[in-house]
Amino acid sequence: MNKNEKVIIIGAGLCGTLLAVRLAQRGYQVSLHEKRSDMRREDVDVGRSINLALSNRGLKALERVGLKDAIMEQCIPMKGRMIHPLGGEKFLSRYSGRDEDYINSVSRGGLNIALLDEAEKLPNIQIYFESDCTGINLKEAIATFKNNNTGESIEEKGAVVIGTDGAGSVVRRSMMSKTTQLLFNYSQNFLRHGYKELSINPTDAGGWKIEKNALHIFPRGQFMIIALPNLDGSFTLTMFHPFEGEIGFNNLNTKEKVKAFFEEYFPELLPYIPHYLEEFFENPVGTLGTIKCYPWQAFGKALLMGDASHAIVPFYGQGMNASFEDVTVFDEILDQYEGDWAKVFYEFQEVRVENTNAISDLAIDNFTEMQDRVDDEDFMKKRKLEMQLEQQFPDYYSKYSLVTFKPELSYDLAMKLGRAQDELLLKICTNGDVEKLSLKEIHQQLKHLQNN
Repeated sequence: MNKNEKVIIIGAGLCGTLLAVRLAQRGYQVSLHEKRSDMRREDVDVGRSINLALSNRGLKALERVGLKDAIMEQCIPMKGRMIHPLGGEKFLSRYSGRDEDYINSVSRGGLNIALLDEAEKLPNIQIYFESDCTGINLKEAIATFKNNNTGESIEEKGAVVIGTDGAGSVVRRSMMSKTTQLLFNYSQNFLRHGYKELSINPTDAGGWKIEKNALHIFPRGQFMIIALPNLDGSFTLTMFHPFEGEIGFNNLNTKEKVKAFFEEYFPELLPYIPHYLEEFFENPVGTLGTIKCYPWQAFGKALLMGDASHAIVPFYGQGMNASFEDVTVFDEILDQYEGDWAKVFYEFQEVRVENTNAISDLAIDNFTEMQDRVDDEDFMKKRKLEMQLEQQFPDYYSKYSLVTFKPELSYDLAMKLGRAQDELLLKICTNGDVEKLSLKEIHQQLKHLQNN
């Protein structure tokens, strides 16, 4: 392998910058291009939530580049979901029966800045901001960029080009233009829901007005609001809401309608969000969709990674974690086949496609669960049973725990085992067998699932 080989990475978001750091640590020359300006120098609207849920798969990737401890200092642990039913008492649904299992609220911008700072320390990474990719020669690994400040166009050749340029990926569009040669398949599916951000301000003393160490959910059937804590004492609220219908985003077009809507469905939130009307009309509505494609590589010279290859909806808290896990898996495959980019790219796509498809499907499933089932009686019985099982039997992990807290298990296997466990436990809870069977007997039935 020639360590002077240049790797061109298009997109300096979370996945691209982490990948750049890892490849530079391995000794490659990395050219990292970002069409936006440097977020460390000016406020950049990335069009996405400022909060992310960082869990074990993402932490494993950060540990690989030596940044786990530094990033954890920017995190707020969330032990579970604080459910706020309409007209009912709030209650905490823990993510796991094990105290060491929790997810972390982290600032997207803060995390991206930390990665960029680390990348800038490495002499074999060159970062170009305001550098908009306008075209790719996939067979030759040549990318053309336009400088958004000067209008100048440049051409750059690398050993390979890797597109980490998000759901609207230019690299993916280049592959789509070679559909016949690559037999390229692509699907994009939008939810009929969008999202809008609101906020809870900190107390005058800089504290949190609601429980700090929880992800708050206000489930209302066909829509919901979630809230994640920030280090400054604020919370970022996200409305997940249909576009159509009498109370859809498209019809909530006057202050009177919005006020009546919140008074009916979210009265307990109103004391915490006195500024909600201003934010509602100032903040845009975002779309939510899933992107799947195949292949992820072209001619052994170009590769897709992160949201460019598998954008998912945010309802399992795994979008960033899945993209970070891409870097982990890619690095492991490099250990095996370094020196043969075509082999590395092919093996990477074959390992990852079924797993990212699995987490995409699970995220859609969790959308229904979060908005409509977290306060369902049978579902709550199942969650209580799962907590008891996890507390008593260290080898048992619920579906959520399999996905979130066992990074050594692939998403695909976690989905298959988790769904089988859910089916069994819901049957036990629905039939009333939960009162008849001991925890040990239920655990034995679950073990049988694992062994088959």
